[in-house]
Amino acid sequence: MSTVRKTITLTGQQSEWVKSRIAEGGFTNDSEYIRDLIRRDQERLRHTEALQTAITEGLNSGTASALDMDAIKRKARQEAARYDTNTPDL
Repeated sequence: MSTVRKTITLTGQQSEWVKSRIAEGGFTNDSEYIRDLIRRDQERLRHTEALQTAITEGLNSGTASALDMDAIKRKARQEAARYDTNTPDL
C-alpha cells in the first residue's frame, strides 16, 4: 500500500488530546491515531449506508399484512418443544 504524506493543523487542545491517547498506550504516534480515526469513520459510514439500504428496502417492500398471533405462538411452542429436555424424543 502506498502512503501519502499529509500536513494537518490542530488546535492546542486537539494536540494535547492526541498526545494523551498515545500516552495511554493505544497508539505509538500521531499518524497511527489519525489512521485509526479514519478507519473508524470509514466503518461508521459503511454501517450507516447499510442501515439506509435496509430502511429503503423496508419502505419499498409494500404494506405489511396483519399478524396471526395464534399461529406465531403455536410455531414458537413447537420450536421450543424441540429443545425441551423434559419431553421424550418423538
